[in-house]
Amino acid sequence: MDKKVVTLQDISCFGKCSLTVALPVISAMGISCSIIPTAVLSTHTGGFTGYTFRDLTEDIQKISDHWKTCGITFDGIYTGYLGSCHQVDVVSDFIAQNRREGSLVFIDPAMADNGVLYSGFDSAFVDSMRELCREADIVVPNITEASMLLKTEYKQSGYDEEYIRGMLRELCALGPRRALITGVSLDSAHQGVMAYDSADGEFRSYYSENIPDSFHGTGDVFAAVLFGALVLGKDIAAAMKLAVDFTVASIRATVGDSGHRYGVKFEKALPGLMRSLES
Repeated sequence: MDKKVVTLQDISCFGKCSLTVALPVISAMGISCSIIPTAVLSTHTGGFTGYTFRDLTEDIQKISDHWKTCGITFDGIYTGYLGSCHQVDVVSDFIAQNRREGSLVFIDPAMADNGVLYSGFDSAFVDSMRELCREADIVVPNITEASMLLKTEYKQSGYDEEYIRGMLRELCALGPRRALITGVSLDSAHQGVMAYDSADGEFRSYYSENIPDSFHGTGDVFAAVLFGALVLGKDIAAAMKLAVDFTVASIRATVGDSGHRYGVKFEKALPGLMRSLES
Protein backbone atom coordinates (compact mmCIF):
# COMPACT_ATOMS: atom_id res chain seq x y z
CA MET A 1 0.00 0.00 0.00
CA ASP A 2 1.26 3.48 -0.87
CA LYS A 3 2.53 5.60 2.00
CA LYS A 4 0.68 8.81 2.88
CA VAL A 5 2.29 11.69 4.75
CA VAL A 6 1.65 15.32 5.61
CA THR A 7 4.15 18.13 6.03
CA LEU A 8 3.48 21.40 7.82
CA GLN A 9 5.70 24.36 6.92
CA ASP A 10 5.64 27.65 5.06
CA ILE A 11 5.45 28.08 1.30
CA SER A 12 7.43 30.68 -0.63
CA CYS A 13 5.84 31.59 -3.95
CA PHE A 14 9.34 32.11 -5.36
CA GLY A 15 12.44 30.31 -4.16
CA LYS A 16 13.27 26.73 -3.28
CA CYS A 17 12.77 25.93 0.37
CA SER A 18 10.22 24.49 2.79
CA LEU A 19 7.11 23.26 0.94
CA THR A 20 8.40 24.06 -2.54
CA VAL A 21 11.14 21.52 -1.83
CA ALA A 22 9.34 19.02 0.40
CA LEU A 23 6.30 18.41 -1.81
CA PRO A 24 8.11 17.59 -5.09
CA VAL A 25 10.93 15.63 -3.45
CA ILE A 26 8.71 13.46 -1.27
CA SER A 27 6.28 12.93 -4.16
CA ALA A 28 9.13 11.85 -6.44
CA MET A 29 9.97 9.18 -3.87
CA GLY A 30 6.59 7.58 -4.55
CA ILE A 31 4.91 8.87 -1.41
CA SER A 32 1.52 10.61 -1.38
CA CYS A 33 2.34 13.96 0.22
CA SER A 34 -0.35 16.22 1.64
CA ILE A 35 0.53 19.70 2.86
CA ILE A 36 -0.59 22.26 5.39
CA PRO A 37 0.97 25.65 4.55
CA THR A 38 1.68 27.49 7.79
CA ALA A 39 2.33 30.78 5.99
CA VAL A 40 2.57 32.15 2.45
CA LEU A 41 5.50 34.38 1.47
CA SER A 42 6.12 36.10 -1.86
CA THR A 43 9.76 34.95 -1.74
CA HIS A 44 11.94 33.14 0.73
CA THR A 45 13.69 35.32 3.28
CA GLY A 46 17.29 34.66 2.25
CA GLY A 47 18.63 37.52 0.16
CA PHE A 48 15.30 39.27 -0.41
CA THR A 49 13.75 42.33 1.20
CA GLY A 50 10.20 43.65 1.10
CA TYR A 51 8.64 40.20 0.79
CA THR A 52 4.99 39.67 1.68
CA PHE A 53 3.92 37.37 4.50
CA ARG A 54 0.53 35.92 5.37
CA ASP A 55 0.15 33.81 8.50
CA LEU A 56 -2.10 30.76 8.16
CA THR A 57 -2.04 29.50 11.73
CA GLU A 58 -5.80 29.83 12.15
CA ASP A 59 -6.40 27.49 9.19
CA ILE A 60 -4.44 24.54 10.60
CA GLN A 61 -7.11 23.27 13.00
CA LYS A 62 -9.87 23.81 10.43
CA ILE A 63 -7.99 21.69 7.90
CA SER A 64 -7.37 18.99 10.49
CA ASP A 65 -11.05 18.95 11.49
CA HIS A 66 -12.16 18.53 7.88
CA TRP A 67 -9.67 15.73 7.29
CA LYS A 68 -11.04 13.93 10.34
CA THR A 69 -14.53 13.92 8.80
CA CYS A 70 -13.01 12.39 5.65
CA GLY A 71 -11.23 9.63 7.58
CA ILE A 72 -7.83 10.77 6.31
CA THR A 73 -4.83 9.28 8.14
CA PHE A 74 -1.09 9.52 7.66
CA ASP A 75 1.96 7.27 7.91
CA GLY A 76 4.17 10.24 8.71
CA ILE A 77 4.00 13.83 9.95
CA TYR A 78 6.87 16.19 9.11
CA THR A 79 7.15 19.69 10.55
CA GLY A 80 9.58 22.29 9.26
CA TYR A 81 9.85 26.05 9.74
CA LEU A 82 7.17 27.36 12.11
CA GLY A 83 6.73 31.08 12.64
CA SER A 84 5.60 31.69 16.23
CA CYS A 85 5.10 30.14 19.65
CA HIS A 86 1.35 30.07 19.02
CA GLN A 87 1.87 28.25 15.75
CA VAL A 88 4.10 25.69 17.47
CA ASP A 89 1.31 25.06 19.99
CA VAL A 90 -1.27 24.60 17.22
CA VAL A 91 1.03 22.19 15.38
CA SER A 92 1.56 20.28 18.62
CA ASP A 93 -2.22 19.84 18.84
CA PHE A 94 -2.29 18.67 15.22
CA ILE A 95 0.31 16.00 15.96
CA ALA A 96 -1.61 14.78 19.01
CA GLN A 97 -4.81 14.53 16.99
CA ASN A 98 -3.34 12.89 13.89
CA ARG A 99 -0.52 10.58 14.94
CA ARG A 100 -1.38 6.91 15.09
CA GLU A 101 0.41 3.71 15.97
CA GLY A 102 3.29 3.14 13.59
CA SER A 103 3.30 6.64 12.13
CA LEU A 104 6.54 8.65 12.07
CA VAL A 105 6.64 12.10 13.67
CA PHE A 106 9.64 13.91 12.18
CA ILE A 107 10.53 17.36 13.52
CA ASP A 108 13.04 19.71 11.93
CA PRO A 109 13.39 22.53 14.50
CA ALA A 110 14.27 25.11 11.85
CA MET A 111 15.02 28.26 13.82
CA ALA A 112 18.75 29.08 13.75
CA ASP A 113 22.09 28.66 12.00
CA ASN A 114 25.70 29.76 12.40
CA GLY A 115 25.22 30.44 16.09
CA VAL A 116 22.24 32.82 15.84
CA LEU A 117 18.45 32.61 15.79
CA TYR A 118 16.58 33.49 12.64
CA SER A 119 15.05 36.97 12.55
CA GLY A 120 11.92 37.26 14.69
CA PHE A 121 12.72 34.40 17.06
CA ASP A 122 13.68 34.68 20.74
CA SER A 123 14.33 32.45 23.74
CA ALA A 124 10.59 31.89 24.23
CA PHE A 125 10.40 30.38 20.76
CA VAL A 126 13.31 28.07 21.56
CA ASP A 127 11.43 26.93 24.66
CA SER A 128 8.32 26.21 22.58
CA MET A 129 10.32 24.28 20.01
CA ARG A 130 12.00 22.26 22.76
CA GLU A 131 8.56 21.16 23.97
CA LEU A 132 7.51 20.23 20.43
CA CYS A 133 10.64 18.12 20.01
CA ARG A 134 9.56 15.99 22.97
CA GLU A 135 6.74 14.69 20.76
CA ALA A 136 9.03 13.59 17.91
CA ASP A 137 10.07 10.10 16.93
CA ILE A 138 13.11 11.72 15.34
CA VAL A 139 14.43 15.27 15.59
CA VAL A 140 16.93 16.70 13.06
CA PRO A 141 18.52 19.99 14.17
CA ASN A 142 21.73 21.53 12.91
CA ILE A 143 24.51 22.17 15.44
CA THR A 144 23.25 25.66 16.30
CA GLU A 145 19.70 24.43 16.88
CA ALA A 146 20.87 21.47 18.94
CA SER A 147 22.96 23.69 21.22
CA MET A 148 20.01 26.05 21.74
CA LEU A 149 17.53 23.28 22.43
CA LEU A 150 19.93 21.84 25.01
CA LYS A 151 21.19 25.17 26.41
CA THR A 152 24.73 24.02 25.80
CA GLU A 153 27.81 25.66 24.33
CA TYR A 154 27.75 26.25 20.58
CA LYS A 155 30.96 25.39 18.77
CA GLN A 156 31.20 26.49 15.17
CA SER A 157 34.41 24.55 14.60
CA GLY A 158 37.15 22.76 16.49
CA TYR A 159 34.81 20.26 18.10
CA ASP A 160 35.31 16.52 18.23
CA GLU A 161 33.01 13.54 17.74
CA GLU A 162 32.19 13.32 21.44
CA TYR A 163 30.77 16.88 21.38
CA ILE A 164 28.21 15.76 18.78
CA ARG A 165 27.56 12.44 20.50
CA GLY A 166 26.87 14.17 23.78
CA MET A 167 24.28 16.44 22.18
CA LEU A 168 22.64 13.51 20.41
CA ARG A 169 22.24 11.65 23.70
CA GLU A 170 20.74 14.72 25.33
CA LEU A 171 18.36 15.30 22.43
CA CYS A 172 17.02 11.77 22.82
CA ALA A 173 16.65 12.41 26.55
CA LEU A 174 14.08 15.07 25.64
CA GLY A 175 11.82 12.34 24.30
CA PRO A 176 12.61 11.31 20.70
CA ARG A 177 13.84 7.77 20.13
CA ARG A 178 16.26 9.02 17.48
CA ALA A 179 18.16 12.25 16.91
CA LEU A 180 20.29 13.40 14.01
CA ILE A 181 22.51 16.48 13.77
CA THR A 182 23.29 18.03 10.39
CA GLY A 183 26.26 20.10 9.28
CA VAL A 184 28.81 18.02 11.18
CA SER A 185 32.37 18.67 10.02
CA LEU A 186 35.24 17.03 11.89
CA ASP A 187 37.78 18.15 9.28
CA SER A 188 37.82 20.85 6.61
CA ALA A 189 37.43 18.42 3.71
CA HIS A 190 34.22 16.70 4.77
CA GLN A 191 30.75 17.52 6.03
CA GLY A 192 27.86 15.28 6.91
CA VAL A 193 25.51 14.05 9.60
CA MET A 194 25.58 11.97 12.75
CA ALA A 195 22.64 10.11 14.29
CA TYR A 196 21.88 8.29 17.53
CA ASP A 197 19.23 5.66 18.21
CA SER A 198 18.43 5.41 21.92
CA ALA A 199 16.79 2.01 21.38
CA ASP A 200 20.05 0.28 20.47
CA GLY A 201 22.57 2.84 21.75
CA GLU A 202 24.25 3.02 18.33
CA PHE A 203 25.76 6.10 16.68
CA ARG A 204 25.87 6.31 12.91
CA SER A 205 27.43 8.90 10.64
CA TYR A 206 27.82 9.64 6.96
CA TYR A 207 30.06 12.24 5.34
CA SER A 208 30.68 13.64 1.89
CA GLU A 209 32.88 16.32 0.42
CA ASN A 210 32.63 19.79 1.94
CA ILE A 211 31.63 22.25 -0.79
CA PRO A 212 32.80 25.69 0.44
CA ASP A 213 29.79 27.81 -0.51
CA SER A 214 26.45 28.75 1.00
CA PHE A 215 23.25 27.47 -0.60
CA HIS A 216 19.77 28.38 0.57
CA GLY A 217 17.36 25.53 1.28
CA THR A 218 19.82 22.63 1.48
CA GLY A 219 18.59 21.71 4.95
CA ASP A 220 15.07 21.36 3.58
CA VAL A 221 16.35 19.23 0.69
CA PHE A 222 18.14 16.92 3.12
CA ALA A 223 15.21 16.67 5.53
CA ALA A 224 12.71 15.84 2.79
CA VAL A 225 14.74 12.88 1.55
CA LEU A 226 15.58 11.64 5.05
CA PHE A 227 11.91 11.76 6.05
CA GLY A 228 10.76 10.05 2.87
CA ALA A 229 13.35 7.29 3.16
CA LEU A 230 12.39 6.55 6.77
CA VAL A 231 8.69 6.44 5.88
CA LEU A 232 9.54 3.95 3.13
CA GLY A 233 11.14 1.69 5.73
CA LYS A 234 14.82 2.42 5.09
CA ASP A 235 17.07 2.05 8.11
CA ILE A 236 18.67 5.21 9.44
CA ALA A 237 22.07 4.52 7.85
CA ALA A 238 20.57 4.01 4.39
CA ALA A 239 18.30 7.04 4.81
CA MET A 240 21.23 9.25 5.82
CA LYS A 241 23.24 8.17 2.78
CA LEU A 242 20.35 8.84 0.41
CA ALA A 243 19.73 12.28 1.91
CA VAL A 244 23.36 13.41 1.99
CA ASP A 245 24.09 12.13 -1.52
CA PHE A 246 20.98 13.83 -2.92
CA THR A 247 21.84 17.11 -1.20
CA VAL A 248 25.39 17.03 -2.55
CA ALA A 249 24.13 16.18 -6.06
CA SER A 250 21.74 19.14 -5.86
CA ILE A 251 24.57 21.45 -4.82
CA ARG A 252 26.85 20.17 -7.59
CA ALA A 253 24.11 20.93 -10.12
CA THR A 254 24.00 24.50 -8.80
CA VAL A 255 27.69 25.41 -8.42
CA GLY A 256 28.65 28.15 -10.84
CA ASP A 257 25.13 29.56 -11.15
CA SER A 258 25.10 33.17 -9.96
CA GLY A 259 21.38 32.87 -9.19
CA HIS A 260 21.76 30.09 -6.66
CA ARG A 261 20.45 32.34 -3.88
CA TYR A 262 17.02 31.23 -5.12
CA GLY A 263 17.87 27.69 -4.02
CA VAL A 264 19.65 24.60 -5.28
CA LYS A 265 18.69 22.84 -8.50
CA PHE A 266 17.34 19.76 -6.78
CA GLU A 267 15.17 18.94 -9.79
CA LYS A 268 18.24 17.85 -11.74
CA ALA A 269 19.11 15.34 -9.00
CA LEU A 270 15.65 13.75 -8.75
CA PRO A 271 16.23 11.07 -11.43
CA GLY A 272 19.27 9.81 -9.54
CA LEU A 273 17.31 9.71 -6.29
CA MET A 274 14.54 7.67 -7.88
CA ARG A 275 17.07 5.24 -9.36
CA SER A 276 18.69 4.85 -5.92
CA LEU A 277 15.34 3.94 -4.40
CA GLU A 278 14.79 1.26 -7.04
CA SER A 279 18.17 -0.42 -6.52
